[in-house]
Amino acid sequence: MLEKFKIPISAFNHERTIRVYTPPTYEAEQTKRYSVLYMHDGQNVFEDQDAIQGVSLGLKDYLDKSRLELIVVGIDTNTLGDERKNEYCPWVDGEYSKNLIGMASTTGGKGAAYVEFIVNELKPFIDSKYRTLEHSTSIAGVSLGGLISTYAVCRYPHIFTKVATISSAFWRNQEEIEKLLLHTDLSSIEKFYMDGGTKESEDERISKGFLESNQAIFDILSGKITDTKFEILEDAEHNYSSFRKRVPEIFTELFS
Repeated sequence: MLEKFKIPISAFNHERTIRVYTPPTYEAEQTKRYSVLYMHDGQNVFEDQDAIQGVSLGLKDYLDKSRLELIVVGIDTNTLGDERKNEYCPWVDGEYSKNLIGMASTTGGKGAAYVEFIVNELKPFIDSKYRTLEHSTSIAGVSLGGLISTYAVCRYPHIFTKVATISSAFWRNQEEIEKLLLHTDLSSIEKFYMDGGTKESEDERISKGFLESNQAIFDILSGKITDTKFEILEDAEHNYSSFRKRVPEIFTELFS
């Protein structure tokens, strides 16, 4: 079942649409509790009809068919102006970003407030409304959603113990996220899955820099987390048609 409702974000002084998937067994097994996965870009997570460009990850169909016993919470994107970049980047874009795209940018910096919303407002609400396993919580995201998921894990490693980052745009905050990872105790993290394609951009130089940024993150993570995986996908592009194909492997990696 898929439910949709709005919840206020105190720091941003507005409401955000939240989508919650409960597995087929949820209504029938009234005493059973479930692990929870939080995902960003919520309108692109479950069904094509709600996706911004008409293609989603197709998670509702996948989860219905796989019968994976998991609650998934999708947090919709703020589509106003540069707010997606601002909320999914904990810091203003750095030098790596400037060198990669050839221009300075002042976007970013609201990521900390966004993560605080998830941890201190949304998660308590979900745990009170649904039969969750409060201490079995994962987080995942696409592109900048991968960056903010990684930041969330660093800030709250005791809460988010499994992570998936899909074609992550670490490059916008490369220097700062590397620094944070190096100085964070990640020993409580059970699994960290990453992937990236060789055609993230039509510009070969940008694609190369994109993958190199992910490789640098993986090199740090693999020294801190035992179960860490980085898949480099030949000819995979930076779009939802490509991301959707990876869903079965990602969920097998995280929840097998």
